[in-house]
Amino acid sequence: MHSYHNIVRKLEGFSKKFYTKLLLKGLLLFVILGTLFVFAVLALEYYLWLGQDGRLILFLAGIAIMAVLLYKYILVPLGYLFRIKRGISHKEASDIIGKHFPEVGDKLYNLLDLAEDRSRSELLLASIAQRSTELSFVPFAKAVNLKENIRYVKYLTIPLLIFSVIWLSGNLNDFFGSYKRVVNYDTAYEPPAPFVFRLLSNKTEVLESEPFTIQVLTEGEVQPNNVFLVMKGREYLLQNNNGIYQHELTPPVSS
Repeated sequence: MHSYHNIVRKLEGFSKKFYTKLLLKGLLLFVILGTLFVFAVLALEYYLWLGQDGRLILFLAGIAIMAVLLYKYILVPLGYLFRIKRGISHKEASDIIGKHFPEVGDKLYNLLDLAEDRSRSELLLASIAQRSTELSFVPFAKAVNLKENIRYVKYLTIPLLIFSVIWLSGNLNDFFGSYKRVVNYDTAYEPPAPFVFRLLSNKTEVLESEPFTIQVLTEGEVQPNNVFLVMKGREYLLQNNNGIYQHELTPPVSS
């Protein structure tokens, strides 16, 4: 029965390589799908500025989806690989091997059937030994092609392309910074103003007998239609001069 035990070891080697291939495929799919899902979560928060309840739902959904992906694509193959979970039987493995090697066909499956016969007659043992010897030269593990997983590598270009678009837009820090609002879902956040003012008139002391022009510039994606200066309870409309808003104070100039 030594030759038969050798067949069993080769079947176990096939199963190990089979689940190694499954694990490699799972790692690629976990990275691809997980990255795309993270991008989707960040995009929702980046564009919508959700409230605390919305961010809580987004946070819990993120944990749930990532846990499902981790279990399905990583933990399950690991369980099969380290025999924590029951995987394919020797007969199921023999079907895969028989389809890959035409010269094997049903021979391996029939050999396993014979080995399950408990009569153990001399004729039966001789038949098992003969068939095991005939199959001993077949490389079962070659029925699993690890290189087939390369076809999934091309899908990595999708998250890379999305990342490139975000980077080229100049919003990389703001986009990925939105994860802080999702993680800290119980903290109140206000969306930033669409523009900020930058004072161009940096003089702090002027002569009260000379006119003084206040100039401001706006920075941001949006430009206001009108800018007003509030001074002593009164509003003064600043004149727009090629994007620079200004107002001249006539003497006497006071603080």
